[in-house]
Amino acid sequence: MTTGRHHLTIIDLLRSRPFPRQRGRSDVGESGPGYHIAELATSEDFWEDRGRAEEVQEQFEAELDALAVLLAGRWGEPQVFSLWSVFERGMDGEEMPEPWGVLSNHVPHVHLWRADGRWIALGVSQWDRELPFQLLAVVTETDPP
Repeated sequence: MTTGRHHLTIIDLLRSRPFPRQRGRSDVGESGPGYHIAELATSEDFWEDRGRAEEVQEQFEAELDALAVLLAGRWGEPQVFSLWSVFERGMDGEEMPEPWGVLSNHVPHVHLWRADGRWIALGVSQWDRELPFQLLAVVTETDPP
């Protein structure tokens, strides 16, 4: 199975799962009321060698783009949705619905589709300059704010 096919399998699994009542860790990431977040891939951290970060970020963005092509074959071209305004609104004290509020803290934008009553999003996360990159898949019933 290719990496892309494996990622698709995880996304399909999340699309079929019920949402939990409480936030917590799952076998592939994190889930909460109305959402699942899968950590599809995680890089090394950059505490010792910050010089590789740009190269790794480019690799993760390329993997996101390749997976987006596969999903576009199912649901059409994605909407690219910036989470910057969600982040700013949250910083100004506005309550942001999850998973969008937490995602906006570490994912600048997502590729977004709507299928079968749920949103499917892909993004590249990095919480801070020294921390790993992650390729994330999100399945949620909550509309983006």
